[in-house]
Order: sequence, then C-alpha cells, then structure tokens
Amino acid sequence: MSGTILRGCMHLVDQADSERVDKSKVNGDRLKEAQHINRSLSVLGDVISALAQKSPHVPYKNSKVTKLLQDSLEGQAKTLMFVHISPEPDADGETISIVKFAERFATVELGAARVNKDSADVKELKEQIGTLKAALARKEEN
Repeated sequence: MSGTILRGCMHLVDQADSERVDKSKVNGDRLKEAQHINRSLSVLGDVISALAQKSPHVPYKNSKVTKLLQDSLEGQAKTLMFVHISPEPDADGETISIVKFAERFATVELGAARVNKDSADVKELKEQIGTLKAALARKEEN
C-alpha cells in the first residue's frame, strides 16, 4: 500500500416537479416549492452558461443548489446529469425544455479531472496535527 488517501464526493440532486407552474395548477406550499425548484434550475442554467463561456464570474452564490454543487462543477470534477423524460404525450413541452437544458450542460468543458489524493507526507503531517491537538486538549483538561 502506498499510503495514499483518495477523496471524493457525490451529490445527487433531484429537481422533481420542475414544471410549468401555470400548467400544473398547483397553489399554496406546492406553488412555492415549484417556484423555488424552477428558480434553482434557472440559476443552474446561468452557472452552466457562465462555465460554457469561461466567464470570469460564475454565479454559484445565487442558489443553495449551485453553492452545494460548486465543487462538482469546477475543474477537478467529473459531472453527470441524468434527465427523466416523461412518456406522456401532454408532457412534450417539458421534454423539449429538459433536453435543451441538458444540451446546454453538455457544452461545458470542465477540464481534465484530477485525482484528489494526499501524499504519504501530507498524511503523516495530518496525523502529527491530530496527535498535537489531542495532547493540547489533555493539557487543557489538567
């Protein structure tokens, strides 16, 4: 074993109910939820556009979803988007919309993903820090 530690993370974000509010005829809390989901998708679209254009400013902070996904959308990540398309004939508008959204996402080139790993030296230093913190805590207890 080389002593190398590999790190990674996975985010699964379900944007279900991202539909046209006027068509769904929801109200109350469901209306608010649908509006928030649609706003999150809109901001995600803005982030995707900024990344595709290699803009110096990417609006990650405009949504909790994009803040959460920032690490997954930057250069050291591999990102996949799965879309579910309804087979219902009356959902063709939503189907076209999500396919266009996914096409925009597919144009983004994040660059080559790199392995997130700590060398044996970094691992040893982290262990030393842990040992020193424990010793300091013991000393403060006495």
